[in-house]
Amino acid sequence: MKRTIVGKALPNIPWQAKPKGSCDVLWRYSKNPVIGKKALKDSSRIFNSAILPYKNGFVGVFRADHRNGYPNLHLGRSKDGFKWDLDNEIITFVREDGSPGVPIRYGYDPRLVELEGEYYITWCNFFHGPTIGIARTKDFKTFTQLENAFLPFNRNGVLFPRKINGHYVMLNRPSDNGHTPFGDIYLSQSPDMTYWGKHRLVMPTTHYWWKNVKLGAGPIPIETTEGWLLIYHGVCATCSGFIYSTGAALLDIDDPSRVIADCENYILTPEEPYETTGFVPNVTFPCATLHDAATGRLAIFYGAADTYCALAFAQVDELINYIRSHPVRTL
Repeated sequence: MKRTIVGKALPNIPWQAKPKGSCDVLWRYSKNPVIGKKALKDSSRIFNSAILPYKNGFVGVFRADHRNGYPNLHLGRSKDGFKWDLDNEIITFVREDGSPGVPIRYGYDPRLVELEGEYYITWCNFFHGPTIGIARTKDFKTFTQLENAFLPFNRNGVLFPRKINGHYVMLNRPSDNGHTPFGDIYLSQSPDMTYWGKHRLVMPTTHYWWKNVKLGAGPIPIETTEGWLLIYHGVCATCSGFIYSTGAALLDIDDPSRVIADCENYILTPEEPYETTGFVPNVTFPCATLHDAATGRLAIFYGAADTYCALAFAQVDELINYIRSHPVRTL
């Protein structure tokens, strides 16, 4: 049975065919990175960013680490998903009554989703420590800041692209105020995008070395005929520091706190120079996907070495088959 994406066609999805002879289920863009260092005059690094189709092209919310050491959120636009024009100005927010939003000390690792005719940004926001900020926009000109979703400390807030059983649903990772030497993926629900509860554990760390320290949800989950396709990062500790690899799993379509299948193998791990060498070496951190329901093509944007934005590709049917044929085992 062929596994397919539930959704719209995206005929202009950025795409590069798999190299001949490759056995990889996910393959890198040959001209990576798509955004290099110092793409903005006030920042040295742009990475861990989120993108979406918008009008006839694409729009993105990008993490840019400024020269004062603080990360900030910037808007970007692209006609083809490969070449990007970034705004040098930081995104500013307003409250729902139109007054200025709460000042942002830092904002990083955004996600971006279309939901009920509007576009929602979630990001790691300062509120006496890291927590999940939420904002919405209709035109990528005015950004309305909502209440933070959780108490600190929390990271990796990822909204589902539609309500499930009448509730908004968000994946997240409770953490600490430091570099988080632990972490499991949780699911939280809300009736109104303000009050969040019904917290459920989705995916804990495992005995598999590449994801035995912490996990974090990556791009917006993709609805497929097999369930929600979740691409995530898994972290292990070595004598020289953390290594961030990329994994994939399937969640139940009606109860996404239930894991249907989780792959024992990573689908991407730091290997290329732009992934192994940078501000934080040995990081592949997926934050966004584009998908074409007509062809099953996936374009996956990921942060590389906390320095660059890079791009990889997959076919959804092949990826789901790989997850199913390489299940996590209890040892």
